[in-house]
Amino acid sequence: MSPAFGAMEVEHYSKGVLLEPFVHQVGGHSCVLRFNDKTICKPLIQREHQFYETLPTEMRKFTPQYEGVVSVSFEEDEDGNLCLIAYPLNGDHDNLENLDNSDCEPKSKLLRWTNKKTMLLENDKIPKEWVRQHRKEEKMKSHKLEEEFEWLKKSEVLYYSVEKKGNVSSQFKHHNPWSMKCHQQQLQRMKENAKHRNQYKFILLENLTSRYEVPCVLDLKMGTRQHGDDASEEKKANQIRKCQQSTSAVIGVRVCGMQVYQAGTGQLMFMNKYHGRKLSVQGFKEALYQFFHNGKYLRRELFESVIKKLTELKSVLEKQESYRFYSSSLLIIYDGKERQEVAVDSDPEDLEDLSEESSDESAGAYAYKPTASTVDVRMIDFAHTTCKYYGEDSVVHEGQDTGYVFGLQNLIDIIKEIRDESSE
Repeated sequence: MSPAFGAMEVEHYSKGVLLEPFVHQVGGHSCVLRFNDKTICKPLIQREHQFYETLPTEMRKFTPQYEGVVSVSFEEDEDGNLCLIAYPLNGDHDNLENLDNSDCEPKSKLLRWTNKKTMLLENDKIPKEWVRQHRKEEKMKSHKLEEEFEWLKKSEVLYYSVEKKGNVSSQFKHHNPWSMKCHQQQLQRMKENAKHRNQYKFILLENLTSRYEVPCVLDLKMGTRQHGDDASEEKKANQIRKCQQSTSAVIGVRVCGMQVYQAGTGQLMFMNKYHGRKLSVQGFKEALYQFFHNGKYLRRELFESVIKKLTELKSVLEKQESYRFYSSSLLIIYDGKERQEVAVDSDPEDLEDLSEESSDESAGAYAYKPTASTVDVRMIDFAHTTCKYYGEDSVVHEGQDTGYVFGLQNLIDIIKEIRDESSE
């Protein structure tokens, strides 16, 4: 990993912002980047952009807040570190938090990758052998990335140890393999295209994990159909096959990614989409149970809030005329780091390390109990969404998205089953 991405705080490049990997991305294939603590960004897809621009009011509480568009360039600094830098679009200067955006050129010490590469290849003083060696190294890096991706596909459930002392959330940036994969692939794609294009539009969205110290994130692919109306026959057949071979066809929902903090062992558990596709309905239920279990006990206090929000979302979507949310995902997020209440008469000196014993029933007089945690439920990924208000669409659907609603109802029912069985 490049040293350029080591700092967690946003580094401002004179007129732009250095984008970092968004370490809480657990699913999807599009690269999500960290703009600042409360904002992320992702490549602009026209259909998704249109969705956020025309979003029905009643759906806004169930989607990330849309915060505008920025221009992103692929660059490298004087040390050769590859960077993605966000700049404001013309006339849209509020996105970069009051930076002086009158001049959108990169900082002088930064060179656009395209310019630097062209300069190197066209300079007669550079030996041809150096050029061949440089190309060979780039090819090796590409192969290494593919090998890492194949390893990720085989390692579908991963556990990483995290320091129990200190700030647990600060450890996350070193561990999430899926976000690193997506980030590296995005850099590779932009690098390969750099000689032809080095200006990309990205949309800015609310960072849904920002309020949590240790976000536990479940990414669910919703609906019984995943391909958009504009999909090629090959893409259509591929998506239909994935649905038929997974729980999508049976219950309208499948696991697309998961990140859970295991308080008992101080580990992070990651489950990727390849594992999610293989799960049976019973396996899906067990994965949900695992998502709500912190390694010590089941987080039962989360169930009612999740069920309430899913039920409300279902009611909202049942009223959405003509919308189809093909290949959209649903995120469920809660904090793995619980806040705890302690008996008033407890001795402060005895409480120093009790956070690690919070579920221990033998704690006696200290009588720890977790406080109610905030749970978030949001829809994301609208690259294949359609509705009759999108004038250019050749296919117009009527009524509600029955496949998505079907998946929501089954999700609600399964969470209720887990709740009821755990209380017996």
